[in-house]
Amino acid sequence: MLAPAGAPAQGYARSVTSSETAIRGEDWYGRELDSVEYTGVVFENVDLTEARTAGATFSDCVFRNVRFNVSEHSDSAFVNCRFDVCNFFDATFRRCKLTGSTFHGCEFALLKVEGGNWSFTGLARAELRGASFEGVRLREADLTQARCQEARFEGCDLSAVTLAGADLSAASLAGSDLTGIDPADVVLRGTVIDERQAVVLAGAMGMVVVPVP
Repeated sequence: MLAPAGAPAQGYARSVTSSETAIRGEDWYGRELDSVEYTGVVFENVDLTEARTAGATFSDCVFRNVRFNVSEHSDSAFVNCRFDVCNFFDATFRRCKLTGSTFHGCEFALLKVEGGNWSFTGLARAELRGASFEGVRLREADLTQARCQEARFEGCDLSAVTLAGADLSAASLAGSDLTGIDPADVVLRGTVIDERQAVVLAGAMGMVVVPVP
């Protein structure tokens, strides 16, 4: 069973499969969620500040006005979930799977993502300024009109990502796969890329790159 309201967070919610359909207005500050499983659950106005998940699975869940501030998530899955007006300030995701999840009106200041699979995620119009993605699979993610100034997408799979109208000014894309990206669709002013990526982007612009004699 999950801890009752007001109970100590430490030690609760381990190896739990929930049958609840909605969790609203609960304070889960600092809670440890190890190996829990939630399917089709609505989380609304829940405080997950400084919470920790490890090996947790959330499938087809809705997170509405949930605070993930300074939370840490390792080897967890948030698959086909919807995040509405959530705050991810200084949150960290390590080796997590978020395939098919969508984000609407969320805050991502100081977000850190290390490894994992974020393919097919919906991040259209997301405010990702200064966020960090390292070694993340973002294949076919939707970053339409996303604001990614000074963000880091290093060593990521960005192949076939939708970037129409996105702003990557002063961002770092070094070491990422940019296959299928149209430079004409995105703002790349001051963006950091490596030599291999320069050849890929030049080719996407119809240029022919020849070796220097």
